Amino acid sequence: MKLLNVLLACALGSGIFGAALPASAQVYGGVYIQTAPPAAIYEAVPVAPGPGYFWVGGFWQWNGYRYAWTRGHYAYRPYAGAAWHAGHWVNGRRGWSWRAGQWGPPY
Repeated sequence: MKLLNVLLACALGSGIFGAALPASAQVYGGVYIQTAPPAAIYEAVPVAPGPGYFWVGGFWQWNGYRYAWTRGHYAYRPYAGAAWHAGHWVNGRRGWSWRAGQWGPPY
């Protein structure tokens, strides 16, 4: 019976505190921007620091006020055959949203 009371208290507590969060904290999938990102900046790709490294290109990141360029860098492949799927901005009904890049199988 005590376990049931604890579970009930947790469920009620999470419901109360979850409702108290500001609306921005409850948004899933990121922030929506009404202005399109600028064109990508060309970056000269330096020589790789060693075998197994992959160039992850730079991208425009929203800092809460404006777009700011994040420079590209080399990243080590997490496993053999991994391919980098670059992040990109998507224009939807609510505005522009960022889809982060990730490692995965080749297309």
